Amino acid sequence: MKVSVLGLGYVGSVSAGCLTTLGHTVVGVDVSPMKVDLINAGRSPVIEPELDGLISEAVAAGRLRATQDAEAAVLATDLSLVCVGTPSDANGNLNLEYVERVCHAIGLALARKPEYHVVVLRSTMLRGSTETRVIPILEAASGRRAGRDFGVVFNPEFLREGTAIHDFHHPPYSLIGQYDEAGAARAAELYQPLAAPVLTAPLKVAEMVKYANNAFHAVKVVFANELGSICKQQGIDSHQVMDLFCLDTKLNLSAYYLKPGFAFGGSCLPKDLRALLYHAHRLDVNVPLLESLLVSNDLQLKRGFELIRQTGRKRVGALGFSFKAGTDDLRESPMVELIETLIGKGYQVKIYDRNVSLARLNGANKAYIEREIPHIATLMCETLDEVLAESEVIVIGNKAPEFRAALERLRPEQVVIDLVRITADQAALNGQYTGIGW
Repeated sequence: MKVSVLGLGYVGSVSAGCLTTLGHTVVGVDVSPMKVDLINAGRSPVIEPELDGLISEAVAAGRLRATQDAEAAVLATDLSLVCVGTPSDANGNLNLEYVERVCHAIGLALARKPEYHVVVLRSTMLRGSTETRVIPILEAASGRRAGRDFGVVFNPEFLREGTAIHDFHHPPYSLIGQYDEAGAARAAELYQPLAAPVLTAPLKVAEMVKYANNAFHAVKVVFANELGSICKQQGIDSHQVMDLFCLDTKLNLSAYYLKPGFAFGGSCLPKDLRALLYHAHRLDVNVPLLESLLVSNDLQLKRGFELIRQTGRKRVGALGFSFKAGTDDLRESPMVELIETLIGKGYQVKIYDRNVSLARLNGANKAYIEREIPHIATLMCETLDEVLAESEVIVIGNKAPEFRAALERLRPEQVVIDLVRITADQAALNGQYTGIGW
């Protein structure tokens, strides 16, 4: 393909150089004459291992050149990558000035170009920016319609400085945020030579993925540093601790626990987190990330209650209130706390949980139920149908399979508050559906 890359900073230069290795012909664009001259001289405008060699080879082979003329570059290519910076304002807001300026230039070129052209946003932008900021500028400047006369996609980059060339050629996947099918298909062709899959997602999802990645990377750095501070005060080698921590790819370094849902609870997480925080305080070690976890967890409990309150209905049925489906463990169950809040606020609550019912009769948690939550035990129903019949709001507290089947028997006026994402097929439900984080 013939590709124009607008913005020859870090992402643009790496993208331009690497795309030529996949067989594409690239025209780089930048307002800086110095960057343009460097590229045309076969040199990289940024310091990155191996990039000088890629650019030198591509320029010598006639697969890469640079210009300050954005319109000419767009007219000469099939697809344009927007790779300009999106710096922060003083208040933290994202500054899209450079993106908007480049998109205006692209739009002016599209006004003169009858052929279908695809605009690919690589610049990091907050959710909704492509649709609310970029597309209106492109349409106004071109007098043409996005999705019909030209394509628009959001294609986030996941390049690390120092290993960007390797990252480009060995990504976990290439992500195409789709506005129109033709544009997404054309953009996907860019990465066909790579072994990694090309995935498509809605524009807003693709925009948000980049922020999810970087936020999680920041969490990992701070988490490791706080653990390191605690370890150092005790004479423990923190690298040995984290080396062992990282060997667990079933829970620690995995997708487990990384789906939005209700608050954490159970016999381990709250207790052990409190113990670690108390220990850190005794050592005079500040651990603000770890300290924020219980605060954030309490907010998720409040969000669950708020979803119920907003329905304006008082008869609530809770399906599942053990800590986890398939167990009778009620220790620090967030559903128990939610139910107690509802009772305290005057709601009429019905509860069904097959495993807790069995535990109340003869399980290991029988004494706990009788001693700690007898007021909740009196609200338990023997059948799931009884809860469905007498409740206006159905709250899903865990992923017991019978609850998914039960939702198909809802009345149209009933509201489902799903705290665990028991179904992704909301259209199959008779009632009104709300998820806590989706």
